[in-house]
Amino acid sequence: MYILKNSFLSIVRNKGRNILIGMIILSIACASTVTLAIKNTASRLIENYEKAHDIIATISFDRKQLSENFKGGEDAKKENIEAFNSIEAVSLENIQNYGNSEYLKGYYYTYSTSLNSDSLTKATDSFEYEVEDKQTTTSSSSKTTGGNNQGVRGPMPGGERHTITNNNTTTIITKTKETFQSARNFTGDFELEGYSSYEAMTNFIEGSYQITEGEMISDFNAYECVISSELATLNEVTLGSQITFKNPNHADKTYEFTVTGIYKDNTNANDSNSMYSPSANKIITGSGVVALLVQEDETLVTNVTPSFIVTKEEEIEPFIEEVRQKGLNENYTINTNLEELQSATKSIKNVQTFAMTFLMITLIISSIVLFVINMINIRERKYEIGVFRTIGVSKFKLTMQFILELLMVSIIMLIIGAICGAYFAKPVGNALLQNEIESSQIEEEEISNHFGKGPMEMQFGGNRQVEAIESMEAVVDITVVVQLLGIGVLLTLMSSLASMISIQRFSPLTILKERS
Repeated sequence: MYILKNSFLSIVRNKGRNILIGMIILSIACASTVTLAIKNTASRLIENYEKAHDIIATISFDRKQLSENFKGGEDAKKENIEAFNSIEAVSLENIQNYGNSEYLKGYYYTYSTSLNSDSLTKATDSFEYEVEDKQTTTSSSSKTTGGNNQGVRGPMPGGERHTITNNNTTTIITKTKETFQSARNFTGDFELEGYSSYEAMTNFIEGSYQITEGEMISDFNAYECVISSELATLNEVTLGSQITFKNPNHADKTYEFTVTGIYKDNTNANDSNSMYSPSANKIITGSGVVALLVQEDETLVTNVTPSFIVTKEEEIEPFIEEVRQKGLNENYTINTNLEELQSATKSIKNVQTFAMTFLMITLIISSIVLFVINMINIRERKYEIGVFRTIGVSKFKLTMQFILELLMVSIIMLIIGAICGAYFAKPVGNALLQNEIESSQIEEEEISNHFGKGPMEMQFGGNRQVEAIESMEAVVDITVVVQLLGIGVLLTLMSSLASMISIQRFSPLTILKERS
């Protein structure tokens, strides 16, 4: 109690010196508060981004490996072609086996096949005609207007007649069937793409596809589907319509689907010479439905495209090694979006690094300044130290008094500095937070709209949820206060080293003799 009382009296007696120390600590507190607020906000933004964007691993052909294998003579090429043709596709069982891993948070996939239909007309740029009946008539009343043909204005629907006028001769051509189709590498006319979950519907999440009528399928095992707006318009299909598909290899195998929604393709990658988008004949359903079709008829040709959600960056390599051990062919490679994620958070991480660097520089310079000021303070108070030591005050108590003096000043100035720092940190914190909140809300609303549902109605298993931080307590909160107090204690101890060392070295008799 005596030490505390004496420390307080000493602060009051030496106002000028303690005001100087207090101003230095105040500046440190303001800078530290702003820096810590920026650092914590940046850390939170990075954490939220990583929660909203998973590390995705995918399996694809290793084109580099394949090209290396095809080097050599004709015999080597022939052997490599045979080896290439013998490579087995990754099956659904393989995907489920790979997905059963401690390194993953989960996985999803698309399970695709192709079908035909008698109730739907394929959206294609092909046209068909054959000359069945050709009549040539000459009109004597016609006048020659020129030597060039007027020409056919364009393909007409089947059964209609094209008229070509050449001088005074009129040729009537009746259309029937001979098909010229654009090349599509499908067994069937329609691609049935089954998704295992909403997370697998990346085209809708990214906005490439968007529901315009109805809604996305709700049961991934029910015979429900979503079709393109182009296919719906061409065939006059409406919500609730029943569509019958059939196996391209066995026409007697039919499957009936109910249309729950209609989507449009928002991409600009369409062929300028094509009337329809590449997704015009894509039928969207659940992966469970495709699995049921395959169970009924194993002749269906299927394709599985998996996406594995890796828990964290450090577990990418162990997961790849595990998949290799489970039998993934060497001609397949595993790619991740890690580089893309790191690029997206690079600017925020730079802000965080800058804040940490600035904080460390501030603490180092401040510690040196306070150490020097405290050393000067000790030299000025040598006589006082000598008197206390002469009357029997121990070195420990004297050291504690000087530490308490600096600590009391530090605490007061840290509180004031925290308040001032919070005021200056608010504009920066609010700007970062508001930008994150708005972008998160817009992203969620856009994704929900792509699925044809209201904002925030879609569930993604917490995978895309971003915490909305709206209060300033999230910027200057208890964490910042605790960190600031820790900085104050650290600076106090470091700057008090001068008093600790000096008091241990000073001899009371020598000090009193020098005074006299």
